[in-house]
Amino acid sequence: MFGKGKKLVIVLLSVMSLSLVLAACGGNKENNGNANNAATESASPTPAATETAAAPTEQKLTDGMGHEVTIPANPQRIIASYLEDYLVALGVKPVAQWSVANGIQEYLQGDLKDIPTIAYDLPFEAVTSFTPDLLILGSNSTVDGGKYDQYAKIAPTFVLGDEVNNDWRKALLKIGEVLQKKDQAQKVLDDYNAKASDAKTKLQAAIPDQSVAAIWLVGNKFYVVSDKLSSGTVLYNDLGLKVPNVVKEISASGTGSWNEISLEKLADLDADHLILVNSDKETGSEALKDPIWQSIPAVKNGHVYEYDRTSSWLYYGPVASSQMIDNVLKDLVK
Repeated sequence: MFGKGKKLVIVLLSVMSLSLVLAACGGNKENNGNANNAATESASPTPAATETAAAPTEQKLTDGMGHEVTIPANPQRIIASYLEDYLVALGVKPVAQWSVANGIQEYLQGDLKDIPTIAYDLPFEAVTSFTPDLLILGSNSTVDGGKYDQYAKIAPTFVLGDEVNNDWRKALLKIGEVLQKKDQAQKVLDDYNAKASDAKTKLQAAIPDQSVAAIWLVGNKFYVVSDKLSSGTVLYNDLGLKVPNVVKEISASGTGSWNEISLEKLADLDADHLILVNSDKETGSEALKDPIWQSIPAVKNGHVYEYDRTSSWLYYGPVASSQMIDNVLKDLVK
């Protein structure tokens, strides 16, 4: 009898223990469920993130000449002649790249070396042969004489327009909008501005109050860069370098990014440093042997930094400008 009672007690204790275990399991299940829900909620993208990651969609944009253009959702065969610098900066490869009779944009060939060329004036037949799904053009003059309608028959055609095309920062952001890469374009711009600001500080410490000019030798003639265009903007605006008086004078009357300057005027060039883009290197650079060139103070002082025609100095854009900053720092900050 007593033995039976002892067995009963053992059975009851076992049942109670089992109940506690089951209750604990049930509680853990509920807690695990809550934990799983919390983890799921934290892993789920916010509405903003979902929107950012959403696949591109077809969009309608008004270009710099007032055309309403339907831009494909994800263009794969883009022609953006002489705007390839921006495409490279945004990680986009065109289906064809700009060229002239004597060359291409050599400084971009690390990214574009396998891309076929197309003539700078974009003949309709050549454009058609590449079956583009988007054309991005720069200045108004590229579509003069009814060309726009012809290009628009081949593919959607977006013209930046002169105001945007003449300012690479505006052009970068606009192309970023067209290609639905606005955030990426802004980052490229922010990174460049930070790089330029840092370089400016280093230059002010290294060569305070010293002036710099960029000279281009081509066809035995000299040209000086404008103080407000092309690489002149990098030197004098982005890097804050001093503008020589002769450069100011020629820029005031000149109309291009590079304006011709006579040897006699070069003799008056009051620049402490000269950046020389030498396109005549392969033909002997005879002009550099002239006594007038050799009498220029910066030349006599050994402050000439020479680059060939394949460098970025003759171009303009985020990639070209960044390369120019690298060149200037290498040459002027010892």
